[in-house]
Amino acid sequence: MTRVPIAAPVLGEAERAAVEGVLESGMLADGPVVRSFERSFADYCGVAHGVATSNGTTALQTALVALGLGPGSTVVTTPFSFIATANAVRFAGATPVFADIDPATYNLDPDAVEARLRGHDGSVDAILVVHLYGLPAPMDRFRALADRYDCLLVEDAAQAHGAAIGDRRVGSLGDAACFSFYPTKNMTTGEGGMVVTDRSDVAERAARFVNHGRDGRYDHPTLGHNFRLPSLSAAIGLAQLERLPTFVERRREHAAALTAGLEDLPGLVTPTEPAGVTHAYHQYTVRSTDRDGLAAHLDDRGIDTAVYYPRPIHRQGVYEDVAWSAPHAERAADEVLSLPVHPAVSPAEIEAIVEAVRTFDAPARAARPDAAGR
Repeated sequence: MTRVPIAAPVLGEAERAAVEGVLESGMLADGPVVRSFERSFADYCGVAHGVATSNGTTALQTALVALGLGPGSTVVTTPFSFIATANAVRFAGATPVFADIDPATYNLDPDAVEARLRGHDGSVDAILVVHLYGLPAPMDRFRALADRYDCLLVEDAAQAHGAAIGDRRVGSLGDAACFSFYPTKNMTTGEGGMVVTDRSDVAERAARFVNHGRDGRYDHPTLGHNFRLPSLSAAIGLAQLERLPTFVERRREHAAALTAGLEDLPGLVTPTEPAGVTHAYHQYTVRSTDRDGLAAHLDDRGIDTAVYYPRPIHRQGVYEDVAWSAPHAERAADEVLSLPVHPAVSPAEIEAIVEAVRTFDAPARAARPDAAGR
């Protein structure tokens, strides 16, 4: 039986030719291909600067340090994300604190964030917003909060390449934004990340930080890491960036077909897409009253699923010292399930996914959760 995978990178002749070009040039590490990728990705996001990094986690750490966050800084973020979101705060030397999510979107709840800001009496230095599963968070509200409480606004857009609010793509909505190019993302470089910003001072500090803190070959005025992206990866990224609009379109088409086939099922809540927002559908995530049973049912029928994320960050052992009540995040962790939505899924496979979900006899279907997860 051929399985339907939860993720599948789409690579072809364009990526192969780009890599061969770098191999023939002999310049495998940092160089002009990386600079071209940085400019092209920044242009795609609609910002002035891009700084490539070795992965999405280093992009986050780089952005935070370049914004001046470090020991003594406090950053409000979501507990419902991959742990790298909070880890990067600690790697920068700052302290993460958590606010609960909106149960309909799984993104940070601006009201919960404002309560945290008020509770810290102006001591919060930044809001780190995650566009989870590819759905943009309500950045107009977060911008207003950042301005009112005099703090920075940072986007973790690791899952949101191509997502937008109105005509502005994510990556252009905060003081800086970070992307990941891991193989399962909406576009890939194999491993890699990117910091994008309109602030030249942030871009300059980020570029130094990822390159040993250097200004010249052996001039190191600041401390830095080797977080550079190699040219081989950047070459793949340039080819993938050309295909990104098509990738996002296919994800959105697959998501629309899944929602059309599943939205009437008791015991299941399909993803929401607020008006004026373009969801990039890195993941198509449903909420089920019998998540584990549904996952097992689909597995028996050759359909892979995944749970992103089964334990909120604030319930991880490494964050026991900043534990916080986040009931919406905790319930989501018990109920969410992601279905295949990537560009390599065929229309026939989308139909098979819908049919398989519809044939699942959930014992708790009579108690359907509403869009707010109640």
